[in-house]
Amino acid sequence: MEAFINSIVGYIWSDVLVYLALGVGIYFTVMTRGVQFRYLKQMVALLFDKQTSTQGISSFQAFSMALSGRIGVGNIAGVATAIAAGGPGAVFWMVVMGLLGGASAFIESTLAQVYKHTVEGQYRGGSPFYIERGLKMKPFAILVATVTCLSYGVLVPGVQANTIADSFNTAFGLSPLITGVTIVALLAFIIFGGIKRIASFAGLVVPFMAVGYIALMVIVLIINASSIPAMFALIFKSAFGMDAVFGGIVGTAIAWGIRRAVFSNVAGAGEATFSSAAAEVSHPAKQGLVQSFSIYIDTVFVCTATALMILSTGMYNVIPETGTALVENMPGVEAGTAFTQAAVSTVFSQYGSGFVAIAIFLFAFTCLIAYYYIAETTLVYLDSKLRYPVLKPILKVIFLIICLMGSIQSAGMMWALGDIGFGSMCYLNFIAIILLSKIALKVLKDYDEQMKAGLNPIFDPRKVGIENADFWIAYSDEHSDK
Repeated sequence: MEAFINSIVGYIWSDVLVYLALGVGIYFTVMTRGVQFRYLKQMVALLFDKQTSTQGISSFQAFSMALSGRIGVGNIAGVATAIAAGGPGAVFWMVVMGLLGGASAFIESTLAQVYKHTVEGQYRGGSPFYIERGLKMKPFAILVATVTCLSYGVLVPGVQANTIADSFNTAFGLSPLITGVTIVALLAFIIFGGIKRIASFAGLVVPFMAVGYIALMVIVLIINASSIPAMFALIFKSAFGMDAVFGGIVGTAIAWGIRRAVFSNVAGAGEATFSSAAAEVSHPAKQGLVQSFSIYIDTVFVCTATALMILSTGMYNVIPETGTALVENMPGVEAGTAFTQAAVSTVFSQYGSGFVAIAIFLFAFTCLIAYYYIAETTLVYLDSKLRYPVLKPILKVIFLIICLMGSIQSAGMMWALGDIGFGSMCYLNFIAIILLSKIALKVLKDYDEQMKAGLNPIFDPRKVGIENADFWIAYSDEHSDK
């Protein structure tokens, strides 16, 4: 079964998807005139916009929810697997993909805001909603909602739960079953509390875990400061085939760097669109900018922090798909969290493994909460078509069972299922946002014009010729004179 699943992964994550993700990032960067770079200062300012309501959450809470989905085991274990398969050069391409992915994140999150609406007193939206309302292709929207619900409700959660269990077993000798039961109990408390409890938890935990992890990286790098120049040179040379050891795997470095960047920040895959739609903002582009900034936090900062720790301490192996080891500093150690735990342990000999295990728990647990929210939102969309209210409680139970099973299953199986889920969503959402790019670019143009006029942008879809954005018509009528 595992071999069959891995063969499916091979088809989905072929070079087609790798270069599609890269091409989409380049296309949107050009078409938006580098929106992820032009508005960098305002991205930070928008994080502290306190605007909220009983229907929506603040930009910061939506940012934290999206970041809790982006920052997960891909930032710790995923980076290690990229280095193990593609060498140090994979780090360079991972960062490049992160920078380009900021434009893709802007487009999809802006679209989510444009086509959001109120369901059961709460803002709901995301990829299925903008496909139905923007493209007017209901069958396509139902397909995307179904794939997304299955991915985040069944296929992907096991990766996070498995990595938590594995890290706690390595650090503390704790049984994976005990860890799994604990994860399920904590998750049940959060997800049965609704979106407000989910948003509050993410807003509290995510900033703490990101800052703490980066601080840990800084300490490790200070201790290894003498090796930093050579490390950066190695990354750059390896990325362009100029290193004697890694020159022959440039293609692999590019593929794995992009693959793990997409897995980590999921820019363009539709994941952040659901939390983005829940935000209370005066213009859709504002939340697009906030989510674009989350890519920097995820890939440019957190993923890079992990890579620098691993490389500067030399705690890694590089074994390409050919099977011939190019570097074997840790014989017999499987690529993943063990690389990061070993790197931190070079400085914190007694506590390094435990520090990383706790970081993984925080990263992965908040990721699981974000996954459930996404699965529920897509189910809300499907339920409006199917009208079976019993589906939501069933989803909760299935999600918790999957997390328990993921804790005790093999890591290889869980990562393969996760790759299937993410890859399937990438293909579908890339198609959707490319087809809807004209809409997002109209919104960006309107935002640019209002900013140049010194206004606090308020969106009116009628002024830019966008249909089916009913929420914003009412919003504009209510706020235009204020």
